Amino acid sequence: MAQQMQTSRSSLERLLDPDNPAVTLDTIERAARVIGKKVRFELVD
Repeated sequence: MAQQMQTSRSSLERLLDPDNPAVTLDTIERAARVIGKKVRFELVD
């Protein structure tokens, strides 16, 4: 997966770490594309 995202394994491990709040939207989007998904953010009341 890291190779498909064109990132390092350590970056992927940080992405998958639930205790890491410093994940960017760009990284989440790239990860989603690798697994054939899209990301949708929605603000609701």
